[in-house]
Amino acid sequence: MASDRTEPAPRPRSRKQRPEISRQERVNALHRKLKAARRPIPLRQLQDELGCARATLYRDLAFLRDALGAPIVLGGEPSSARYVERDGDSFELPGLWLSSDELHALVALYEMASRSTGAGPLNEALAPLRGRIEKLLAAESGRPGWPEGRVRVVAAAARRLDEAVFRTVASATLSQHRLRFDYNARSTGRGGQRTVSPQRLVHYRDNWYLDAHDHGREALRSFAVDRIGNPEPLREPALLVPAEQLDSHLVGGYGIFSGPARATAVIRFSARAARWVADERWHSRQQGQWLPDGRYELRVPYSNPRELLGDVLRHGADAEIVEPLPLREEARSMLTLALASYRSGFELEPPDAAGD
Repeated sequence: MASDRTEPAPRPRSRKQRPEISRQERVNALHRKLKAARRPIPLRQLQDELGCARATLYRDLAFLRDALGAPIVLGGEPSSARYVERDGDSFELPGLWLSSDELHALVALYEMASRSTGAGPLNEALAPLRGRIEKLLAAESGRPGWPEGRVRVVAAAARRLDEAVFRTVASATLSQHRLRFDYNARSTGRGGQRTVSPQRLVHYRDNWYLDAHDHGREALRSFAVDRIGNPEPLREPALLVPAEQLDSHLVGGYGIFSGPARATAVIRFSARAARWVADERWHSRQQGQWLPDGRYELRVPYSNPRELLGDVLRHGADAEIVEPLPLREEARSMLTLALASYRSGFELEPPDAAGD
């Protein structure tokens, strides 16, 4: 039996929709295609591969040729485009030419570098780069200006740093030359002159440290750059320590303190604190597990317990050091002394039961 239902007319097939890309990304892709091609590329093929209209493709080709100086030749049947480069004269896009995603990532990295240390020792060196990024962003988006406030970096405990000292230390580290400087250690309060072979700069908790071989002590040491004074680069090349040895000595302990781990701390956190601690990275070789009652147990290797104790005690009653016993007793002593400080000097009046 024939059906009197009318079938809908088939819809015309449309070209597959592609996500819209910026002009800079199109020009970048267009340049790569023309650069790699061995023969002229039909304009229809370029239009399909870039996902743009014919008029847009012609504008991009004109921009490449007239504004950037690309050696583009148009013509042929069908219409095509190609690069005609002279021998020994290879065309490349000028300056810093990045996609929008790369530019935005660079903006974020710039803000982190410049704001994480206040005025920042890198600001002066990065200032010209910032100007170039601003121009590229304006060309891409059509809106001048720097996207202030879109990235916020809060420095928690950054210490004052002399930019001239930082530049000298960084230069000696990168050029692999020995360095002589005055050093006043906070831990002992004593100063002295050190001659070192710089190995690497470390940015840790908003402050800079220099990992180096100390020639006076014939050992690896970490120096706070803000405690370095009168740095003097020497002509003698630095003694380079293998990366494996460097990591074994300086990464084995907890935090910034060097030395191989001598013990493993077992810390248990309340169910409330566990929601944060379970996602935190305290050490590269930490181990953690959830306990049946909802608490979280963390095992952390350490050499010097000072920084580890500070990180545990900031959780207050939500953290308990279980092992080893000496570390547990040291935490208990610190809490007892802190409680004594609050008890001495004055006593709080008991609250009035009839008060508000």
